[in-house]
Amino acid sequence: MTERVIDFDWNQMRAFLATVERGSLSAAARALGLTQPTLSRQIAALEQALGLLLFERVGRRLVLTAAGGQLVEQVKIMRAAADRIGLAASGQSQASEGLVRITSSDIVAAYLLPPVLARLREVAPGIVVEVIASNSIDDLMRREADIAIRHVQPDHPDLIARRCPDSAVMIYAASTLLDRLGRPGKAAALAEAPFVGFVQGESLVAELNARGVLVAQENFRWITNSFVASLEMVRQGLGMGVMFSEVAELVPELECVLPEMKPIVAPMWLVAHRELQSSKRIRLVFDLLVEAFSRPR
Repeated sequence: MTERVIDFDWNQMRAFLATVERGSLSAAARALGLTQPTLSRQIAALEQALGLLLFERVGRRLVLTAAGGQLVEQVKIMRAAADRIGLAASGQSQASEGLVRITSSDIVAAYLLPPVLARLREVAPGIVVEVIASNSIDDLMRREADIAIRHVQPDHPDLIARRCPDSAVMIYAASTLLDRLGRPGKAAALAEAPFVGFVQGESLVAELNARGVLVAQENFRWITNSFVASLEMVRQGLGMGVMFSEVAELVPELECVLPEMKPIVAPMWLVAHRELQSSKRIRLVFDLLVEAFSRPR
């Protein structure tokens, strides 16, 4: 007896997995850059090829069937294998032109990357750089980016990381705000000062308290998940805020509030997938970033 060989399209499997992970056809279609009818047709074709019902409609929701649930882990394994093939192929590329994707926090993307990109244009004008300004940790293993600039050390064995000199984080305020409130001579004088803070900023309060700046969460009257938005709020005098010294020094309206305070240390890591280091264009960009971020700041 000969087993039936099922012929299916990998794009259909991608459509199925995206729908499972995103929770709806519309969200999956957006993630894959497809129209919803196209994605629906791919799933229907996969169901026909497999002879299985993968989803059931319950009201307006899609619910994974038992058969679909058993398929999910196997499709994830297939996706991981496809990603490894893509990484291996990209790693063999010796072209010094083409696309390189860099992900970093929005503040690094806006203030620290542009001079490096200008230098890159002189060295390798054929390289196109896509900057993904994100404060989340993108997955290099899934090829969401080729190089990441991060403030935490990666722990995956397939990632390589180069630590650059740490950044100093200090308290800054607009000169106009300090003209109104006065320029404090000591950390204790900031106990009632208004601050601009960040979502889930409890660790920042602890860092400031450890340096004698006895603020509480109530001092943070404006909260954001964007470092660039925080800088602009501080620049416009809404409150004091912490930021990288090398960025604040580029903004003439800002003053360091407590120059004698021990800085908060922010590590700087450049990260890439191990296999990508044999790619000439990615290696070139990585090395240029290492050179730029390794200079004294």
